[in-house]
Amino acid sequence: MTSNDAHESARNSILSGRTSLGIELGSTRIKACLIGEDLSEVLAVGSHEWENKFVDRVWTYSLEDVWSGIQAAHAALIADIDEKFGIRPEGYGAIGVSAMMHGYLAFDAAGDQLVPFRTWRNTTTGPAAAELTELFGVNIPLRWSIAHLHQAVVDHEPHVAQLDFITTLAGYVHWRLTGRKVLGVGDASGMFPIDSATGDYDAELLARYGGLVAESAPELNLAALLPTVLVAGKPAGELTAAGAALLDPTGALRPGAVLCPPEGDAGTGMVATCSVAPRTGNVSAGTSIFAMVVLERPLTQVHHELDLVTTPAGDLVAMVHCNNGASELAAWAGMFGRFAAAGGNPVDNDAVFDTLFREALLGDADAGGLLAYNHLAGEPIAGLTEGRPLFVRTPDSRLTLANFMRAQLYGVFGTLALGMRVLAQEGVQLDAMFAHGGLFRTAGVAQRFLAGSLDAPVSVAETASEGGAWGIAVLASYTAAVASGVDLGLDGYLRERVFAGQEFATVAPDPADVAGFTSYLDRYAAGLAVERAAVDTL
Repeated sequence: MTSNDAHESARNSILSGRTSLGIELGSTRIKACLIGEDLSEVLAVGSHEWENKFVDRVWTYSLEDVWSGIQAAHAALIADIDEKFGIRPEGYGAIGVSAMMHGYLAFDAAGDQLVPFRTWRNTTTGPAAAELTELFGVNIPLRWSIAHLHQAVVDHEPHVAQLDFITTLAGYVHWRLTGRKVLGVGDASGMFPIDSATGDYDAELLARYGGLVAESAPELNLAALLPTVLVAGKPAGELTAAGAALLDPTGALRPGAVLCPPEGDAGTGMVATCSVAPRTGNVSAGTSIFAMVVLERPLTQVHHELDLVTTPAGDLVAMVHCNNGASELAAWAGMFGRFAAAGGNPVDNDAVFDTLFREALLGDADAGGLLAYNHLAGEPIAGLTEGRPLFVRTPDSRLTLANFMRAQLYGVFGTLALGMRVLAQEGVQLDAMFAHGGLFRTAGVAQRFLAGSLDAPVSVAETASEGGAWGIAVLASYTAAVASGVDLGLDGYLRERVFAGQEFATVAPDPADVAGFTSYLDRYAAGLAVERAAVDTL
């Protein structure tokens, strides 16, 4: 097919509504991504930058910002379509919503928000998480929705008596677009433990929780508060007229598009990297960083470093989630960019990152004895209740720009590597590890260091920088395909319809990087005492 033919085919797909729209609400950016019948090709994108706020010691986003951001991203998508194809779509074939997992959005029977959105980044749920982990015999991380709810019960918050519905950010947006209170199983598995045999919330654990709060909150019926769980491929409602107006206030968008189950960013990351089958895994790097490893069998014991969640199809996954990813690295890059501008040589952000990343390749394998801690927020795996970003060196360390940047990149992977060590001790084996996110846009740098930190090959797909917005668009297309009678299973659909023929760049671990990172990580683990002292004293 010539480029003109491909362009005309894409244009016709948009006009006829044979497209899938993915919307993802990430930590720093809301993104809209449109794909057509060639699922690996992105037709258009739109985005909007946003930031969480620390209000009354709670990390939060306002719901007003949610909708203004979604509308801005969608408007930017429409503008991109207009510029490329000279048309403006009136509807889509399928839509999917993805967002940051976990957290706590609570509503009363009238649909009014009861307390500000408590995001995954909050670490104030320690007592509740510890009590639930003991009760369930399953690790309940601080950021899980049930930990937030139970902490509210423990703290006797007045709003608990008014609760009618709790959900995640993706579940909330989907509810407003469709009127349905549902959630994809992957996102639901970060609210409350899932029984892999039923694909639903664990009934025994629901009963245990009911017994726990029978006296302190007798009005609380947890099963009734949680969204209905759906696996990938199941229809999850249609875009209503009210939902269309929310998405596109101009009134040009028609209702009626089918929506797939809303998913978390972990699930869409697995889809975006074709890693939903056992013995595959992926790393997603952004404001947070996490690894998802699809298990062949349950783990032998409870580990506080590991969450047990699921793929969008419901298969068991071990998740190593770190609250702190690339934000501190970006802050340093911003400072270097400002230095260049102040010296009369302004450089755009992409060039700053590219230059600094490539400089890191020249550093010593162990980063010259330097250490970088990227903890802007608390980090449970590292035993930190709050964050204090630190750069640490000893008098005999080798301070160069190359070593500094290698230490910063190693620092992004530091806490993740501590969690992955636990998985290795469980005997979990990987055939393939994939990576996605903006951190991997500079080819061969962060990918190489990640391979060294994991001592495993790491692959990056062409679509890696599109990330979860593309992943949820693919899940939306999967729901439409199943509705039309095509059901290959999610893994089969990805391998045969989405990734067939797609190029992956794979980097094998360099033995020198493996040895250097091992040395770095040993110092990193020992130096966490410095981090804890900083939290206590600064």
